[in-house]
Amino acid sequence: MISFLLSLAVLIGGYFVYGAFVDKVFGVDPSRKTPALTRADGIDYVELPWYKIFLIQLLNIAGLGPIFGAIMGALFGPAAFLWIVLGTIFAGGVHDYFSGMLSIRHDGKSVAEIVGFYLGDKIRMVMRVFSVVLLVLVGTVFMYGPAGLLANLGMGGIFAQKSFWLVLILAYYFLATIIPVDKLIGRFYPVFGAVLLIMAIGIGGALIFGAMPIPEISLSNMHPKGLSMWPMLFITIACGAISGFHSTQSPIMSRCLSNEKYGRRVFYGAMVGEGIIALIWAAAAMTFFDGGIAGLQATLAEGGTGLVVNRVSIGLLGTIGGILAILGVIACPITSGDTAFRSARLTIADSINLDQAPIKSRLLLAIPLLGIGFILTFIDFSIIWRYFAWSNQTLATIVLWAAAAYLAVNRRFHWLATAPATFMTAVVTTYILQAPEGLRLSSTISYPVGLIAAAALLTLFLLKLPKKEALAPVQ
Repeated sequence: MISFLLSLAVLIGGYFVYGAFVDKVFGVDPSRKTPALTRADGIDYVELPWYKIFLIQLLNIAGLGPIFGAIMGALFGPAAFLWIVLGTIFAGGVHDYFSGMLSIRHDGKSVAEIVGFYLGDKIRMVMRVFSVVLLVLVGTVFMYGPAGLLANLGMGGIFAQKSFWLVLILAYYFLATIIPVDKLIGRFYPVFGAVLLIMAIGIGGALIFGAMPIPEISLSNMHPKGLSMWPMLFITIACGAISGFHSTQSPIMSRCLSNEKYGRRVFYGAMVGEGIIALIWAAAAMTFFDGGIAGLQATLAEGGTGLVVNRVSIGLLGTIGGILAILGVIACPITSGDTAFRSARLTIADSINLDQAPIKSRLLLAIPLLGIGFILTFIDFSIIWRYFAWSNQTLATIVLWAAAAYLAVNRRFHWLATAPATFMTAVVTTYILQAPEGLRLSSTISYPVGLIAAAALLTLFLLKLPKKEALAPVQ
């Protein structure tokens, strides 16, 4: 229990201490007009209050990841707490903050355009394709997962059919993707975001006041199947520590923020909020079941992460509270999936300079994107999730390198982003070398090659620093 409470305290403290440091290094300018004011179009560029944007950002980034990912990460034992806390503060928070603030400095542009500005046109082209593919995968995952949960709520008839819920969610996604951001997302998502926080507080409170035997932090690998902690843990717990998906969502909200001074509250703050959610679910997963991690593994084998959520929620909060918590878990990914498709629309529009004010322009992009997402729901979910996990962390790595380039160009403390970028380079390289969906190499090869790749990229970055001064700084 002590480790859990200390982890919560460090996460909250990280926002106030390290978050303020990140804010200072970036160089916030409260007098600078934001895209919400200079490019207002009533569709995507719409000024909203910062507290609404915080709740929307939290809801957008906190899909299945900080819940399902944390549950799977709990199999490694309480060492997962360390990655959630340190990853959130030093990697995820930095990543989310810079993806949002750099978007503000670049007229609300999508992440591919921002990365291209700092890392070159070739990377821009790769990122355009990479980010759209990732967003469609995310939208598919967040369509498939909630549909399964809804079908398993115990209702009969058509309501027990996953296909029914898939079609219904798809129809909702279509609507949310094309209408003005303030009509649906800006109006209802802050409420859902508050529900998400209340749900997490409820589970966390039940753990603390119920005196649950939460294990103390240990570096021991407790995974029942013996999966190596490096790099599997760092890929498994993505959204609760660092996630490239977040960088695709931040530009949506960067187009609505009225002042740069709110950037830390929205972008870094939402990441800390997600880290807290992940920490709570990881603790619940490894504590609630008889036998601890062995009991968790047995439940996962019986019915997957959805069954874990169901039993933990009802077991800790009772029937009514449990149902509300489950509905919160369902709403969470749905409200990330729709913004995934919305972000995909904006990413393509930015890349081809297609004005999104006319409804026909939005339909031209939204219809094929949602159609592809629906087709992908017929593919094995586990395969989609595995590729999503790696591509998600790879995107985060690239964004961190872009943030490092921004800081270097502006002669600021670039190690703020360079250090986590180097670390994540080692993680994603090692993973793809040894993963089943990758090259399936042994750890004796993948470990050193991953470290060498990270060291080589760091060296290249440092050698290129003088040349980056030729790039016009964005002050």
